[in-house]
Amino acid sequence: MEQANNTTISRKWKHLCERERIKIESLLKAGLGTGEIAAVIDCSIRTIQREIKRGSVSVAYTKPDAVLTLLPDLPRERTYRTEYSADAAQALYESGFSGKGTQLRIGKNFEFAAYVEYNIIKKRMSPYAVLALAKLENKPFAGLICTKTLYNYIDIGIFRRLTNADLPEKHKERKRSYKRVRVAHNNRNGRSIEERDTSVENREDFGHWEMDTVVGKGRAALLVLTERKTLLQIIRKMPSKNQSGVIRELDKLERKYGAQGFRERFKSITMDNGCEFLDQAALEKSAINKSLKRTTVYYCHPYSAWERGSNENANKLIRRFIPKGADISKYSHKEILAIEDWMNNYPRLKHGGAPPREKANLS
Repeated sequence: MEQANNTTISRKWKHLCERERIKIESLLKAGLGTGEIAAVIDCSIRTIQREIKRGSVSVAYTKPDAVLTLLPDLPRERTYRTEYSADAAQALYESGFSGKGTQLRIGKNFEFAAYVEYNIIKKRMSPYAVLALAKLENKPFAGLICTKTLYNYIDIGIFRRLTNADLPEKHKERKRSYKRVRVAHNNRNGRSIEERDTSVENREDFGHWEMDTVVGKGRAALLVLTERKTLLQIIRKMPSKNQSGVIRELDKLERKYGAQGFRERFKSITMDNGCEFLDQAALEKSAINKSLKRTTVYYCHPYSAWERGSNENANKLIRRFIPKGADISKYSHKEILAIEDWMNNYPRLKHGGAPPREKANLS
């Protein structure tokens, strides 16, 4: 059974198609009225009337004249008539349909567009962080759109300067499943992460940190400590990646906060089995009172960076300013502290847009 001859009940709000418009044009030329055409098309008379009105065009033609036929060089009088054109009606329909869709929620808010472009391109922030920052700063356009909508606007090229190439991380990779647990043969005497209390794993208390080093071209490296509950960051530049450099930086922090303050602030530190972290006794021994223990050190399983996930994500943020292969020795201590400050004031999804410094109650 053909669609044109079906016996089903006609649907309401059905748009006319190109085939039906061609049929309307043919029936009009055959002299049928709007009522008869509506019965053939299976729609209301008013639908046919509106369609004819929309699709009517002005056509020029010359009246036939016997004299003009005998004398073709004489000027002919041109007249115009209005008739329905299926092609014109279909073109008009497609033109209107192409503009279908809702208006942009940002409208002509150029202040919002400039704010987004500046923070993503210049300040290396993610779309979520930009929108969260607008709320923290009480901008008049705060809450105008959601994160998903902002990503969509960037995708379709709404912004003049901002593209997907400016985003720090466009797509989230699917997480791999980690099942195999290996033994660290180079650190058999180290305290395993398996001995760590469940409260540390659940991020219930402040003071449990993850530690790693970021390297680049040359010997200089960064010592990065990430607090598990608040995501607070401590970044220190070291002349080289070795045990003495790591212990020296921890000693400086202990002298800064005092022996008791350091123990309260650094209850535990979890790290990998890198050569710069293997001296567990030296890492745990107090620099102020050699007979006291200043913290508890735990070691992850080999090839299990996910056990220090917060630390690894912090390293990604650092790489927005210090790309892989860069010479860290060329970055001053002031620049490193500026990166640390930027990270501690960076809006976090984990905290509902609040920065780590606010969650740690630090000024």
